[in-house]
Amino acid sequence: MLNVSIIGGSGYTGLELLRILLNHPFVTIKSVTSRQCAGKQLNEVFPSLPPLNLSFVDPSVDDISKDSELVFTCVPHKTAMDIVPKFLEKGIKVIDLSADFRLRDKNIYETWYGPHTAPYVLKDVVYGLTEIYRDSIKNASVIANPGCYPTSVLLPLIPLLQNNIISHENIIVDSKSGVSGAGRGLSLTSLYCEANESFMAYKVGEHRHTPEIEQELSVASKKDVIINFTPHLTPLNRGIFSTIYCNILQKDFDVASFVALYYKDSPFVRIRKGNILPNVSHVRGSNYCDIAFKIDKRNGKLIIMSCIDNLVKGASGQAVQNMNVMSGFDEATALNIIPQYP
Repeated sequence: MLNVSIIGGSGYTGLELLRILLNHPFVTIKSVTSRQCAGKQLNEVFPSLPPLNLSFVDPSVDDISKDSELVFTCVPHKTAMDIVPKFLEKGIKVIDLSADFRLRDKNIYETWYGPHTAPYVLKDVVYGLTEIYRDSIKNASVIANPGCYPTSVLLPLIPLLQNNIISHENIIVDSKSGVSGAGRGLSLTSLYCEANESFMAYKVGEHRHTPEIEQELSVASKKDVIINFTPHLTPLNRGIFSTIYCNILQKDFDVASFVALYYKDSPFVRIRKGNILPNVSHVRGSNYCDIAFKIDKRNGKLIIMSCIDNLVKGASGQAVQNMNVMSGFDEATALNIIPQYP
């Protein structure tokens, strides 16, 4: 059995980790931390959970390290960089769900987020896009779990850039996210009366997931990639839908069949063909990424449609997928969740 703890377990990603890990046959949850909920039973805070003999505790690196082999850090950026190195020093493996270790270049991180206090950790970090970095993840001690928007964008684009099927220039990404992407904390835009029957773009040209997407696309293409990325907030609880426009270099190429072959050993990437197009309701609550391709022959554009559940494949599900790979379990263990449709 693998003993794990969740640091910052009272948010949406913490709840999703609990939902998945409680059904994992090879995992024991030793502790779940939350300063604001310390002392409360887990199912008191999350009534959807079954009765458990487990309460939220204050975060203590020393106490948690005594009986945990791996921790998930579900804390805000700028907080993770303070605690992740402490666990690593004690030999505890870490899967970090914040943005603190996703960017390989300290200077780029500081341009978008501010000062980084643990840049010495970056050399050991593996970016946790499981399907792409599976071999490196196997032997990693610290994983930077990808952002939700980047996951939906990178999975369809990386195979195409690696094989020179599309141009690395003039890539346009138009993405929509459900309200849970903003987290469980209170904010004006996530209030029911503000979000319901509303649709808006936000952080246009300045969303912090932009450099993460560009970093990985640049690695794939071996050229500097600059994208146009516009996120939108939609009146959904969960889900991300990304529509990507790019210039295809091989006009008669069967893109869908190629990508399906590329991901033939990846159980959570589903390539849709024909009239079945991705739909967030078809992936809700699951670890799937559904992708479809359409070539507009009039203008030579390849149109890519990609969707995920932002809390599962875009966060906690992918984190468990990475844990499975790191621990030698079957990659799909506890993740064969049928989407919640309708």
